Amino acid sequence: MDPNAASVISAARALGLTVATAESLTGGLVAGALTAVPGASDVFVGGVVAYNARIKASILGVGDGLLEESGPVSEEVALAMATGARVVFSADAAVATTGVAGPEAHGGEPPGTVCMAAVRDGRSILRTLHIQGDRDAVRREAVAEAIVALVTILQTDNAQGTTVE
Repeated sequence: MDPNAASVISAARALGLTVATAESLTGGLVAGALTAVPGASDVFVGGVVAYNARIKASILGVGDGLLEESGPVSEEVALAMATGARVVFSADAAVATTGVAGPEAHGGEPPGTVCMAAVRDGRSILRTLHIQGDRDAVRREAVAEAIVALVTILQTDNAQGTTVE
């Protein structure tokens, strides 16, 4: 069990908050890491694997214009995915991942490019990472970073605003 995933579940429980996921690149691995924690059902309400742009738009509400303008691998799309997951699941906080695991480029971005967003109460953490390694290494590191972003957004105070890291 990932200690950071346990921290997400513990922090959400202590705050009385629920969490959700929206995943493309990670294909449900973030949700899997969270649900591996005993008692996760107290706070984890669900996740969407939106591997296709059509699903990002139809389920998570990511605008076609945003997908065309920013590309499927962007902080803006990750933010829209996370925001969409909050709406779909009526969750207090959410995290989203999108990117290129490789071996081919996608959306004009090289393999290893990962964009993620964590959202809560009008605040967000946005990150773009460039991870070295094969497909499995990129996905594994993306999961770890997404969980860190989620625990960070849960553990920040209630001050409004946007945090970009």
